[in-house]
Amino acid sequence: MSKRRSLLAAVLLGLAVAGTARAGEGNPAEPGTSVEMPILVAPMVVDERLQAYAYISCTIVATSSAAAIAIRLKTPFIRDAFVRDVNGKPVIKADAPDKFDTDAVRARLLADARRVTGADNVAALIFTQVQISPMRPGGP
Repeated sequence: MSKRRSLLAAVLLGLAVAGTARAGEGNPAEPGTSVEMPILVAPMVVDERLQAYAYISCTIVATSSAAAIAIRLKTPFIRDAFVRDVNGKPVIKADAPDKFDTDAVRARLLADARRVTGADNVAALIFTQVQISPMRPGGP
């Protein structure tokens, strides 16, 4: 009986990991597992000068419906971590200062969300929209 339980646990874990990987690749999340975050405004600074703002809309994909509830309860704390992150570290690409660094910022915000809510609650973070608004017309 113990062997059967171990096999069942391994199969369920494999399915959970496969579902987590799919959710992070842009596939729709299971109903009730996505938590839309408030819009985040990130400064885009080049050579210590504010060039633009990035308006970021994102969704956190929870590992389960229960985890989504836990994430919703922690939304103010997640938002605080996100604001501190984008104001403390650059959001632009090092080799292209007029471009938003999607991969790096996603990884950082995902780590923030997991730190605040618990790593086992957060499957992925998906940017739904990133809009760049330059400080001067014709700027980056």
